[in-house]
Amino acid sequence: MATKIETFKNLYQDSVSLMQISAQIGKLPGVEQASVVMGTPANLVQLADAGLGADVQASPNDLVIAVRGDEAACDEALRLASERLSARAASPEAQTTEALAPTSLAMACEEDAASNLALISVPGDYAVAEAIKALQLGMNVMLFSDNVSMAQEKAIKTLAREKRLIVMGPDCGTAIVNGMPLGFANVVRRGGIGVVGASGTGLQEVTCRIDQLGAGISQALGTGGHDLHEEIGGISMQFGLDALAEDPDTRVIVLISKPPARAVAERILERAQKAGKPVVVNFLGAAEDEMRAPGITPAATLVDAAQFAVALLNGAPLPATLARVEPHDEATLATHSEALGARRRFIRGVFAGGTFCYESQLLCRDEGFEASSNTPVKGNAKLADIWASRGHTIVDMGDDDFTRGRPHPMIDPTLRDERVRAEMLDPETAVVLFDLVLGYGAASEPAQGLIALLARAPRDDRPVLIAHVCGTQADPQVRNRQIDALREAGVLVAGCNAEAALWASRVARLQAQRHA
Repeated sequence: MATKIETFKNLYQDSVSLMQISAQIGKLPGVEQASVVMGTPANLVQLADAGLGADVQASPNDLVIAVRGDEAACDEALRLASERLSARAASPEAQTTEALAPTSLAMACEEDAASNLALISVPGDYAVAEAIKALQLGMNVMLFSDNVSMAQEKAIKTLAREKRLIVMGPDCGTAIVNGMPLGFANVVRRGGIGVVGASGTGLQEVTCRIDQLGAGISQALGTGGHDLHEEIGGISMQFGLDALAEDPDTRVIVLISKPPARAVAERILERAQKAGKPVVVNFLGAAEDEMRAPGITPAATLVDAAQFAVALLNGAPLPATLARVEPHDEATLATHSEALGARRRFIRGVFAGGTFCYESQLLCRDEGFEASSNTPVKGNAKLADIWASRGHTIVDMGDDDFTRGRPHPMIDPTLRDERVRAEMLDPETAVVLFDLVLGYGAASEPAQGLIALLARAPRDDRPVLIAHVCGTQADPQVRNRQIDALREAGVLVAGCNAEAALWASRVARLQAQRHA
């Protein structure tokens, strides 16, 4: 087993491009692990932690390729990565763009005075300075970068508030602004529903479901996951709420977050009552009575938030909340679980989307199945060893625990797929619950690798496989194509994440009753 490293001096690439190259070379036969990153101190520590080199010499402006595997495979991976980077720099389109491209935010504003949004995707150590520059130039900010301290986040958001601008982020992975998808967004139709979300995959689930129901999105604004902490105070969510309240194209507003600090929640709900438009609030895990107020419709799940918003938009009665398994689905689940062996008792959830992991834990817990997790909800236990499931286990494979030195599973689902297969082979697993997230930046065929692994797994005494696909027909991956491929491989595909979690709980309950 060899570890090989190549460094490119003064070559910057954004993090999404680097994750895509990492994913490509990591799939080469004989490559065990691969990472392509900028040589920041934090990234060098992550390389060392991942066993990809403890003494890499690089500056933050240098690009580092590190691979581990068979020697010949490592050489091929380095060659392919270098080729991808060289082709990107040498293409006629890139040369034309680079010859004309401004080299600073100030130059960009001078070239086009109408520019008012900066998307920043640089290492966290440098992101705050760039965000402040953009705000001083009168630009709103989408801060894709992570590893920004709470104090720094508070400082840049306070500055933004003073200038009547918004900072989406840090760690804002998804937004749709004036119909333009940014980050890991999906292709959805335009319409009268505006969304502000402190969760990237939560925002994706709601906007995709709205599209599936025939309605559309005016704006979808991310805030970053820390925005509703007491220290930050919900600055970005309040700005987004006010902006949508003033937007003539927005007729209904949806707010999405994990439960905020109580004082922050009260502030946001008070503001929502003054919006002058219907507001749907989904604070995952919060009691509905805590969200209920004049002009506000509480939603217990992400899919409820979408369906309530569409009903309010159309002036229709609110549909029933998703609270139980439908009879025809009950029969299907019973049929699929009949062949399970007596030892197969546990739910094993393997998620690329952090919010899907969170919502699934809440729903399974409410059904009586408390699960361990690397990112546990209140009442669930912290998983002692993230690589070893015990009892009911629901993990977020997109968390830093799993992504240090690796691409996010939405970009490269290999590690997630391997975990799904490992859970299948565990004789105590009754049901494997997982997600597929589509959209820009995501893997081009996210079901493909998983289906190949399933084909090599034993067909007898297999646990029930339940998935949900977050996306739309207009996404590059085409939602129905992914669903059809999964069903062909024997996977039960639910209509949304909440339904998939309820299905998994029902399989576990049927199994417990059968072998009581």
